[in-house]
Amino acid sequence: MTGPMAKGEIVYKIYRALTYGLSPLLHLHLHWRKLRGLEHPIRWRERLGRPSLRRPSSGPLLWFHAVSLGEGMAAIPVIKFCSQRRPDVHILMTTTTLSAFEVLKDRLPDNVIYQFAPIDTPAAMDAFLGYWKPNWIVIMESELWPNLIIGASKCGIGLALLNARLSAKSFRHWSRPVLFPLISLLLSKFSLIAPLSSVQAIHFQLLQAPPFSIKFSGDLKYAVDEYEQKDTRHIEYLQKQLSHKQVWMAASIHRGEEEIIMGVHNVLVQTHPDIVTIIVPRHPQHGQEIAEELQKGGQNVALRSQHKELIPGISIYLVDTLGELRQLYKLTPIAVIGGSFFPGLAGHNISEAAAAGCAVLTGHHVGHFSHMVREMQQLNPLSVMQVSGKLELEKVLMELFADAKILESRQKAAKEAFHALSSAVVSSAWDVLNFHLLRNKC
Repeated sequence: MTGPMAKGEIVYKIYRALTYGLSPLLHLHLHWRKLRGLEHPIRWRERLGRPSLRRPSSGPLLWFHAVSLGEGMAAIPVIKFCSQRRPDVHILMTTTTLSAFEVLKDRLPDNVIYQFAPIDTPAAMDAFLGYWKPNWIVIMESELWPNLIIGASKCGIGLALLNARLSAKSFRHWSRPVLFPLISLLLSKFSLIAPLSSVQAIHFQLLQAPPFSIKFSGDLKYAVDEYEQKDTRHIEYLQKQLSHKQVWMAASIHRGEEEIIMGVHNVLVQTHPDIVTIIVPRHPQHGQEIAEELQKGGQNVALRSQHKELIPGISIYLVDTLGELRQLYKLTPIAVIGGSFFPGLAGHNISEAAAAGCAVLTGHHVGHFSHMVREMQQLNPLSVMQVSGKLELEKVLMELFADAKILESRQKAAKEAFHALSSAVVSSAWDVLNFHLLRNKC
């Protein structure tokens, strides 16, 4: 082995030695996270590669790995499709975050094994691979962990990267002279890299991913899985409470964005006294903090977790729960997608709101979701509207509430653009996955 690959092997050996040496500190870090409620109180040892379930005694095993909730939700439709097409294959799903576990555990098919992903230390990853012995690994988006990828390759395990993406920051990070040989080595181990967009494909090519491994299959974030909640009474009851009110929702907002949303709300309520603003923070704890601040200021707030009614005088509904966003979108004609109003943020999935038939608004700082905004706007300019901040958001919402025809046209445009882009995306992902990965090994 010569050139960049040889350099990549040297960098990897340094990385492996560092992660081996830092293992005790990483174990302590896991304990600390457990004490803070950020790791599962019982199953946290899975993060060290210690299984809590048995591996099926026979048959091939396909491992899907996603870091958190968004990536996990994108993987579920493919997992279901795979389960139907290849019932002989056992499926293992892993995620990293506790929030993902709480939502996904009830949405996966009953035959899927669910574990927490091991940290990328030699001992944890070797133990995990040695116990589960997967035949193939499908990694969602950008989880490029060296011990995982090199360990899998040495074991002859096929690797695929679905919805592959690198943020601008990650691309600059991997392009540095010290790390470039390592990323080139890691990418060379993949049989399939399915990028989110042509820009992402170029990024992977510039990092020397093998050209034959790069195949497009569409963005799985468009594959909105129709999950039926076991108990929809609270959603239906909320829908009844909202039936005679004007409603808009700010979803997935980050810290600081609540000030924009509340500023707009305070203006709207002057001309629309029956208005209800639904606020869904990215993290439930943030919702509780917002509620406390508003209550201190004399504002009446209904918290979702407390199932409070929208009695007269309450115009703010704060959602401090997980896993209900797709159902909540169905309750509102207008959805403002947060994580997009300040520099440094990277946006969130707008397709879920479009699928529910909402008029979709977002800020300009949408990161790797820029391709989704662009694709939908190319199909219909009315499908997504980007606004720069409080004043523009206020102006647009006033217009939408004042003119039912404009609102309806934006709702229709968003839904039609979504359906055009989501058509056959799951079957396309399955086709490239089956051709480049599963059919090569038994």
